[in-house]
Amino acid sequence: MLNAVHGPDRFPVDVERLAVEYSSNVFPNDPITKIVPRDFPDFDGILRKGNGQGEGWRIGYSTRITSRGRIRFTIAHEFGHYLVHRLKYPDGVSCTPEDLAIWDSEYNRVEAEANLFAASLLMPLDAFRRAIPDSMDATFSDLNEVARQFGVSLTAATLRWLGYTQKRALLVVSKDDFVLWSKPSRPALRSGAFIRTAGLSPKAVPPASPIRCNPNYADIDDPVRHRPGIWLNEEVLEYPLVIDQYELGMSLLLLQNASPVAEIDEEPVEDAFDHFMKPNQR
Repeated sequence: MLNAVHGPDRFPVDVERLAVEYSSNVFPNDPITKIVPRDFPDFDGILRKGNGQGEGWRIGYSTRITSRGRIRFTIAHEFGHYLVHRLKYPDGVSCTPEDLAIWDSEYNRVEAEANLFAASLLMPLDAFRRAIPDSMDATFSDLNEVARQFGVSLTAATLRWLGYTQKRALLVVSKDDFVLWSKPSRPALRSGAFIRTAGLSPKAVPPASPIRCNPNYADIDDPVRHRPGIWLNEEVLEYPLVIDQYELGMSLLLLQNASPVAEIDEEPVEDAFDHFMKPNQR
């Protein structure tokens, strides 16, 4: 619909205006009426029903978020909750930073659906694939440029790329020298190249990683090549980045393409684009 009305060069999406106008046109008796910043101590975003008659729904995002890209993704995430989940959760939804960062349905299916909606709205796969083809070895520099184009955070752009790339790659997010979570591309996952974190003891960032060696590391174009056994059981090219504002380390790990397919006990989450491209789907 947005392509038809505004054309393919319509980015970044004006998500605040879209949420208010679309909801008032399609659900005039139950619209989104306000999108406001709030001083939330524990949440990044909320969707709440107004207390008074006819007040509709309100989206709030934390004043602690200073990145405009993160603010826009948070609003799109809560807009997704409004469209998909408001009838199931009439009291609304409150979302932590982890809810907006972890896109896997195993973590929380409701939050994963809202994240997928936000990613699809702000970074449609057709446009994103034109910016970074699925055969391209993307770096943080490439992804940062595309993040600015689409008006999203670097993390969101990296996760979007990992969802469709043909390359074997992983994003590893760490704090205080320990891995918080990681996300492999589908080819990496299918070859057995991934880092488990759920339900396990904290995994330390390897001492050889620039994230560990130099906490002020900020050169997104200066990769480090690691021998097998440092990050994974194979050679890894690491692009490191430290985000001082959030005290987070981000490592983009690129692997060699040729690798035997491993038998693993989990399957990647199918994205909406692949689902609707199946011949048997209408």
